[in-house]
Formats: sequence, C-alpha cells, structure tokens
Amino acid sequence: MAQSKKYEILYIVRPDIEEAAKAALVERFDTILSDNGAEVVESKDWSKRRLAYEIKKYREGLYHLVKVTTEDDKALNEFDRLAKINDDILRHMITRVEE
Repeated sequence: MAQSKKYEILYIVRPDIEEAAKAALVERFDTILSDNGAEVVESKDWSKRRLAYEIKKYREGLYHLVKVTTEDDKALNEFDRLAKINDDILRHMITRVEE
C-alpha cells in the first residue's frame, strides 16, 4: 500500500465574493479533494491580506488554507486543474509537508 503524504493547499479567493458564494466555493473544492481520494484534515479561512502585486485588478485577497493527506496525486491534480479555470480563485499553491 502506498504511503500517505501530507500537503497544504493555500489559495487566494477574490475579495469581493459574497460570503455564501465563498462558503460554496470552499465546500466545492474540499469535496473535489475528498471525491478524488484525499482526506481533508483541515480547511480554514486564514485572513484577508494585501497582495504583493495586483492580480486580475485586485489588491487584496481572502486566503484559505487546506491540509490534506493522500496516497496519490489524483486529487491534487484535479484541484489544480479546476482552480486554474475558476475565476473566483486568484492564485493557489500546493506544497508537500515533510514529516
């Protein structure tokens, strides 16, 4: 059996999104991960922060942090693919957490 690996996914949501739409977005992306074999250990809002540079005309973004464990890259690849085409997500980064 493959060894589970831990990852952190940090993504930045556009700041002018409605609260209900943001909650639905977070739930959708958490579900994408779990439906593709990853275990979502934690999914939490981090904070609203000023961006170092303008992204898609925005100077601020809502940061959201997700911690997951998974045995393969399927869930991460699907998250990455869908985050790239979602207009509400300005940027995202997937990082492997070393034990």
